[in-house]
Amino acid sequence: MFALFFCNLVYTLRLSEKDTTEPVISMKRLAKNNKESLQKILYILIMTFGVLVRNISRKRSTAIAHLLGDFVYHILKTRRTLVTRNLALTFPLKSKTEINAIAIKVYRNQAENIIEMFRLPMIKTAEDAAKLIDVDASHFLAKTIGQKKGGVLVSAHFGNWELLGLCCGLLVAPFTIVVKPLKNLQIDRQINAWRTMHGNRIVYDWLALREGMRTLRNGGIVVLLGDQSDSSGSFFTEFLGRRTSVFLGPAFLALKTGVPLFVGMCRRTGDGRYTVENEEIEMGDLGTTKADAEELVRRYTKVVERYIYQYPEEWFWLHNRWKQTES
Repeated sequence: MFALFFCNLVYTLRLSEKDTTEPVISMKRLAKNNKESLQKILYILIMTFGVLVRNISRKRSTAIAHLLGDFVYHILKTRRTLVTRNLALTFPLKSKTEINAIAIKVYRNQAENIIEMFRLPMIKTAEDAAKLIDVDASHFLAKTIGQKKGGVLVSAHFGNWELLGLCCGLLVAPFTIVVKPLKNLQIDRQINAWRTMHGNRIVYDWLALREGMRTLRNGGIVVLLGDQSDSSGSFFTEFLGRRTSVFLGPAFLALKTGVPLFVGMCRRTGDGRYTVENEEIEMGDLGTTKADAEELVRRYTKVVERYIYQYPEEWFWLHNRWKQTES
């Protein structure tokens, strides 16, 4: 056994003398294999956790979510400084005690969102969706599908946006939802499978313009989250009292295709249920120029702001929203 090991070692050393690039390539290949293995292990662990969550009551899973949220806030302190700082800047009249109380609710709510995502496969019918979400989409449907037109629905990382997409896809109409891919491809595929299991369609962000235009012209509904930072920094506006970059995509899609734009926000009602409220944004006085798109963004951003000011615990404060600054 030792002789065999020694011969293999000598052979490997000789190969390395002949081609010094092979060890580098091997290391890169090893790193790639390790990354893929870790992603697979993480996927298995997460899916196993999901099975466990689906086999307990919703009340118990919510209690677990709150414990997880408290653990991340108090023990791990993940992005806690970022969250409390941004809350303090947004609500300068609130005391430190009030800010911390909101922050704890933020972490609990985000943990709830993760738990609820694992329970999405349990929503099989419109009746199941109606047990979780209250939504009156009569005006939205009258202005879109009722007139054989498409529509743009702008939402935010507010309340439970994943539940909004799946349940409203069942209760209102199938959606085309613009998403960013996750780094873990296996988890990304699984979440997309849950998102689309009742007729919704997923479009990655780099295809949003082309697929969005096609969907809207065919009378479909395109859903986008409009509260993220635009890394290109092409347009800045006020958001929660500070200037930051904002995507123009939703506004361009609505103006170019001539379809109405609504803001839809999902929030908790305190009894394990959610309500979805939608509001049409006035755009009759706007054309199709970049300046018109910027004005439309300002209008729907103010609506998103209003909800965050009223229900700050529902927004995803863990995102570094103001990282883009004007040069």
